[in-house]
Amino acid sequence: MVADRGAGLHIGVGVRSGAAEDEVLALVLEALREAGIAGTAPTGAGIAPGPGGRYARGAGFAGAGGYARVAGFATLDARVAEPGIVAAAERLGVPVTGFAAEELAGVAVPHPSEVPLAATGTASVAEAAALRAAGPGAVLLVPKRKSRRVTCAIAASVPFRPDITDPTPDEVTSVARLLPLTCGYIAGEPDSPHIPTPHTTADMDTHTDGPHTDSQAHDLRHHGDAEVRDEKLVDLAVNVRTATPPDWLRERIAHSLTSLALYPDGRSARAAVAERHDLPPARVLLTAGAAEAFVLLARALPVRRPVVVHPQFTEPEAALRDAGHEVRRVLLREEDGFRLDPAAVPEDADLVVIGNPTNPTSVLHPAETIAALARPGRYLVVDEAFMDAVPGEREALAGRTDVPGLVVLRSLTKTWGLAGLRIGYALAEPETVALLERAQPLWPVSTPALVAAEACMSRTALAEAELAAHRIGAERAHLLAGLAEFDEVRTVAAAEGPFVLIRIEGADAIRERLRLLGFAARRGDTFPGLDRNWLRLAVRDRATTNRFLQALDQALLLAG
Repeated sequence: MVADRGAGLHIGVGVRSGAAEDEVLALVLEALREAGIAGTAPTGAGIAPGPGGRYARGAGFAGAGGYARVAGFATLDARVAEPGIVAAAERLGVPVTGFAAEELAGVAVPHPSEVPLAATGTASVAEAAALRAAGPGAVLLVPKRKSRRVTCAIAASVPFRPDITDPTPDEVTSVARLLPLTCGYIAGEPDSPHIPTPHTTADMDTHTDGPHTDSQAHDLRHHGDAEVRDEKLVDLAVNVRTATPPDWLRERIAHSLTSLALYPDGRSARAAVAERHDLPPARVLLTAGAAEAFVLLARALPVRRPVVVHPQFTEPEAALRDAGHEVRRVLLREEDGFRLDPAAVPEDADLVVIGNPTNPTSVLHPAETIAALARPGRYLVVDEAFMDAVPGEREALAGRTDVPGLVVLRSLTKTWGLAGLRIGYALAEPETVALLERAQPLWPVSTPALVAAEACMSRTALAEAELAAHRIGAERAHLLAGLAEFDEVRTVAAAEGPFVLIRIEGADAIRERLRLLGFAARRGDTFPGLDRNWLRLAVRDRATTNRFLQALDQALLLAG
């Protein structure tokens, strides 16, 4: 997909009769700021300009007043002559285009409302008009924004070139370096500060070349959601697949609400998980997400010498420390591709925890390499939360019964977009499942979560997940190709998960500049074994990736 740099930005505007020019212009300028447009404020615009009298950081939108990329306003034809719209458009020097209500009614909008639907026949005049004006390949850059009498949205056309299916690095570069920077969004929670709960490092870490003392403290309870809580940023920090849950899953979950008066009964969901992995139900434990499983393991298993292989998801170690355990670490190294050497794990470890594919490195370890860690008297815990994002789930240990002490953890959060529902499961020997189950409270998993678990085990759902895994692989390759064009960026090229790990000198400062440009990336310095020069990026669709690559280019230029 290659952007047509001649395409403009189309501002959809909906107004109530009598809306003033200043109100229209104020909302439009605010939306343009959100889209990354730099422009000197028109006199009397009613919004305080930023530093230097400009409304946003420059992002490649040069031109008269910074608004040369704006193609025009679009609205209902019945509102084309509305004085507030006409005057605001004149102030920006752009035309106003009107569309018939019937034409706009046929445009699907992501944020419908009943009031405009009843009044005009379209569920969002602003979004429908912006998308219709942008034409084929339209992408909504800034969704509907509202003031008292005005709504506004911004769209642009990003046409596809049919002759390009797998872009070459040069084609990716042309997108990364030339595509105008625009900002998507996620819904944030305003005024919700993040208060970290730091856990200090172990006194003794183990590298593959022997003991090592690490004096740096890592905030083990910092997770990607903290990067996007308080601001509306394009989310590359959280590894949940976008556009999820799918409609069919939402409907199943919604239908389960009719049973909330009854206590949860997990037998059917447990049987479905067992069948999916060809195991007896006694080897399955349903949990409130994989995070609960880590707590259960830390509290219930009779272990004294736990080892966690890092860099990886930090919650296992945090849970072990909270339960009073002294945790040793094996730190995998970049020069080894962050790959596991079983010989590096202390022989006396009675609990070993490792992720596969590993978060944040995205490295997929061979199943037999991990299985080689098994020993009599040792629990081997493998976090496979992202395994369903790997085509064919190659290297999975879920379903294996020939590995002594094996505990495999799975999550439905990432692929199915159920982070707020909390559902996962553990697969282990029946004796281990019984130990963990005794540590659980009564009815630990809600009825909607149980229904979701059963639904996600169906053949149709598994086929959908497999298709999504293949798409993620293609989108990841696109992201890695784009990143390869930056001399300043080093990637973990063997990535197999729905995220990639990158190293940039001074990545902590780059991350802050990316935030100013509208993108949230996951900081790497909270992962043991990494420092401030690492970032983790979630794999997104190509349009989002292209915008991010342009933002990264800007951030690196600002770094000098």
